[in-house]
Amino acid sequence: MAWNEPGGGNNQDPWGNRKRPGGGPPDLDEVFKNLQNKFGGLFGKKGGSSGSGLPSGGSGNLSGKGIGLLLGVLLIFWLATGIYIIQPAERGVITRFGAYAATTSPGPHWHIPWPVEALERVNVDQIRSVRLRAQPMLTKDENIVEIDMAVQYNISSAEDYLFRVKNPDTTLQEVAESAIREVIGQNNMDPIITQGRSAIAQSTRDNMQVILENYRSGIQVTTVNLESAQPPEAVQAAFSDAIKAREDEQRFINESEAYANEVVPRARGDARTILEEAKAYRTEVTKAAEGESARFVALLNEYKKAPDVTRERLYLETMEDVLSNTSKIVVDSESGSNLMYLPIDKLINRDQSSASSSSGRSVFSPSMSDTRPSRSTATSRSSTNNRSRSRGIQ
Repeated sequence: MAWNEPGGGNNQDPWGNRKRPGGGPPDLDEVFKNLQNKFGGLFGKKGGSSGSGLPSGGSGNLSGKGIGLLLGVLLIFWLATGIYIIQPAERGVITRFGAYAATTSPGPHWHIPWPVEALERVNVDQIRSVRLRAQPMLTKDENIVEIDMAVQYNISSAEDYLFRVKNPDTTLQEVAESAIREVIGQNNMDPIITQGRSAIAQSTRDNMQVILENYRSGIQVTTVNLESAQPPEAVQAAFSDAIKAREDEQRFINESEAYANEVVPRARGDARTILEEAKAYRTEVTKAAEGESARFVALLNEYKKAPDVTRERLYLETMEDVLSNTSKIVVDSESGSNLMYLPIDKLINRDQSSASSSSGRSVFSPSMSDTRPSRSTATSRSSTNNRSRSRGIQ
């Protein structure tokens, strides 16, 4: 029915609270009292008002059904809280009354809800990092060096990471410092601060992994980076000078190697060229000698067949070779005429070319008087040539 019926009937709200005269709000104490009576009747208690008209037996049946329904809803809700989903990068660690029970893989799962079992999620794919500045360390050659390093790692076993070591991150830092001290103590100062950092970082990572596996910490070290390796500040200037000198040494070595790489192949090429030329000259001389020998043998055979003809031919060829290289002109006056034409310009040019080709040789330039010898001179010269030819043939 309506809250305020016309005619001033029952001036009550739906919960049975009587409204005050004048249209004001109901009394709060009366509202709470009526609600308390309603809930008390639900759980088997009799309300302060008998306006319900229900017998005592009906009230008891209603209270039992309500309790069962409420307990069922609460049980379903409690069991539903045990449903969980593990992401691909995670692992779920289940503890039963605080003790390790199981590790679940990615996907939907269910466990007994709290307080029986509890779930803890661990991200095993996340790359974590720890930065460490180690205290000054002593090297193998009794020098002191300071190291700044960064360690990157992930979790290989979620249960070991949670339960085997009390504080895994602190343990990792201590293991890193112990491992780097061991490696630094086995190396000299120069490779630590120059080109040997990568090898030192790798050795440090291997040592750390061995120690962490012995502890069963569930940590997998992925990378160790040596961010800086330098001597103490008090001797930093001296070490800087040493490093510069070392760099200059390396630069000089590189320059010398570059020069050697340029000169040595060239020298080898020149040597190879000289050897090839020598081989070619040897082959040329050998073949020429063999050719001369074969020509002489062939000439000897021809001489044996016709000695007079061969002797005359050899004499003529020899005189042709001798006279072709001289600037003197021999004229036979008996067969010549009184008027002769001589190309003086060509003779002079030939004399000059002969003089330039053979230094120290005396060149005789013929004059007009030489071109017209007397008959007696030509006769004596002809007789001399005949005697020479007869002497050469014999």
